Amino acid sequence: MTIQYKTRGTCSTHMTVEVEDGVVRSVHIQNGCSGNLQGISRLVEGMKVDDVIARLEGIRCGRKPTSCPDQLAQALKQAKAQ
Repeated sequence: MTIQYKTRGTCSTHMTVEVEDGVVRSVHIQNGCSGNLQGISRLVEGMKVDDVIARLEGIRCGRKPTSCPDQLAQALKQAKAQ
């Protein structure tokens, strides 16, 4: 399954996530802090969707109520609900 997600409240603008059998296979994030987002993407590849959500949900960026990692968790939660 390919998830297309428009982020909200972050410097990144769009995420494309590939999920297969409940496991994150790849993550591509447009805009934002390139090095950090590449690192996050590589770290979550191979992880179970539920584990990624548990680890990343609720992370904030400075005073913002969300972050790129939190938006990735929201994208995965939204996909699970469908």
